[in-house]
Amino acid sequence: MFVAKKSLSLALPKGKLLVDSVELLERAGIACREVLADERQLTFELPGHQMRIIVCRPTDIPTFVEYGAADLGFVGKDTIVEQAMDVAELVDLKFGYCRFVVAMPEETLPPRLQDGSFELRDLDRKRVATKFPRVAEQFFSAQGMQVTPIKLHGNIELAPKVGLAEMIVDIVSTGKTLKVNRLAEVAQIFEATSRLIANRVSYRLKHEDIQILAGLLRDVVAGER
Repeated sequence: MFVAKKSLSLALPKGKLLVDSVELLERAGIACREVLADERQLTFELPGHQMRIIVCRPTDIPTFVEYGAADLGFVGKDTIVEQAMDVAELVDLKFGYCRFVVAMPEETLPPRLQDGSFELRDLDRKRVATKFPRVAEQFFSAQGMQVTPIKLHGNIELAPKVGLAEMIVDIVSTGKTLKVNRLAEVAQIFEATSRLIANRVSYRLKHEDIQILAGLLRDVVAGER
């Protein structure tokens, strides 16, 4: 059973990823099922493990970790890339899979190349609606292109329908939402899963505890526990 020598705090994401997070910790020998019992409670003490669990919005976890409010956190790679916070990424936890894609209305798709991919050059200097402007800009910049990101907080798929943008950059898991809204994927940017991240100061001061915990989680993910 894992017991930290120095007290550790771990930020977990609210919502659908909380169940996966708790199940992973339980498999690693950290009893924390109580975290799922009351969705209104946001902090949980685990005295048997010398740990504290903090439950917060997924997009806030890198901030909690960077500023030391939590030593560790479970957060999606998509959030890590978009926010570019100064944290240490330790373990790919392999759950919460999604993909970053560029998508457009089916009736305005760019021409296809011989290999079946789309000619993205036609998208140069176009507008892109997204929750992830940094990801969008970095992707198109790597293609030698400029776009105008329009940041939205929801209903991204609506933007091309009403003329707000020619395309979207968003995360998808099954692609059903794109199909329902008659949008087609024209490029994949990268795949994302949940990761274990650490505060850089905590990683130095509590290195042994964090390394042991990271190793336990790595073993579970690899199917060795």
